[in-house]
Amino acid sequence: MTAPTAVGVVDGAITVVGFGALSGGVALGVSLLFRWYAGRRAPEGVAVLVGLAAIALLLNTTAALASAIVEPGDLFHPTTALFTVGTFAAGAIAADAGNRVGDRIAVTLFGGTGGRDLSDVTQLVRTGGRVIDVELPEHVEDIDGYDPVPAEEKAAIAGTRMRFPRRLTVAELHDRIVTRLREDHGIGRVDLELTAEGDVEYLAVGTRAAGIGPTLGPGSVAVAIRADPAFAASPGDTVQVWTTGGDPDRVVTAELRGAVEDVATLAVDAFEADRLDPLERYRLVTLPREPSADREFASLLRAADETMAAVRIAPGSAVAGIAVGALDVTVVAIRPPDGRVEPLPPRHRVLGADESVYVVGRPDVIRRFEAAAGRAEAEATS
Repeated sequence: MTAPTAVGVVDGAITVVGFGALSGGVALGVSLLFRWYAGRRAPEGVAVLVGLAAIALLLNTTAALASAIVEPGDLFHPTTALFTVGTFAAGAIAADAGNRVGDRIAVTLFGGTGGRDLSDVTQLVRTGGRVIDVELPEHVEDIDGYDPVPAEEKAAIAGTRMRFPRRLTVAELHDRIVTRLREDHGIGRVDLELTAEGDVEYLAVGTRAAGIGPTLGPGSVAVAIRADPAFAASPGDTVQVWTTGGDPDRVVTAELRGAVEDVATLAVDAFEADRLDPLERYRLVTLPREPSADREFASLLRAADETMAAVRIAPGSAVAGIAVGALDVTVVAIRPPDGRVEPLPPRHRVLGADESVYVVGRPDVIRRFEAAAGRAEAEATS
């Protein structure tokens, strides 16, 4: 590079500004891409380094640098050094500015949650440390419809601090807390609600009954008797229980749940359980019919994570006037104020005030639906 002239100084300044714009533009693109992919701001050092790398790559191919290589003496010329230092200084400043501007644009476009999924439920938990500290509330509620957890177990859970690795979404953190409670404390049901920061807003627990108890419908009990079921009988078959005396008599109609040698376990209605004597020996006759649909539905529901509830729609509530298909819960029946039950309503059926809605869903979903059904629309939108 030769001694500077007026035209050369102007050209050099324009070149420095151009390189700065290039560095700032590259850093802006890196910031946009990083925010979209990772959901957080790109480190300043990374953006500046990438911007300067673009300058170095282009500067290496320019005629000015080629001239310096051909004429080694010009490499140490003050003008050359000033041009190089000025270019990289301007590039560093422009890259930092591009990183900041790009991050603001990305937050406006992507909402700060990343372009892969913009829903609040998958938002990354905001934390500044290397781990996520979650503290459970001091008061643990009971889940309606489930047997309560012993008081000493809830006392052991209350106020517990849990640690999890960073970079978890709210949904992933929710699942890990629920899994930890089930595995470490033997909790059967967990109703948990988290904020965007990973704080526990609500916690309720319930027990999961063992054995065949959860599979028994309401009003049914399990009874073990001495009897030999038919060879082809299997659990779930409907059987008649007969006495084995000289004049056989039918005792009850039940459902076979299991058989070991000469002991059979039956599911019978609670008011008929007293008819069976554990010291007597009975004879079982398998009937060629399936169990009733209501009993099968009740047994499956008791064993599932979902539960059933009846919710009254308050006048002016947030869900009054909403179609059944727009709800997060499954509606199995609606009872209008006149008392006529509508089973399995169509999706376009609109909910009205003072109607009772029978819904199936997870405890947390039903709890939110109950809150919306009992809250005025003005309060819900405020």
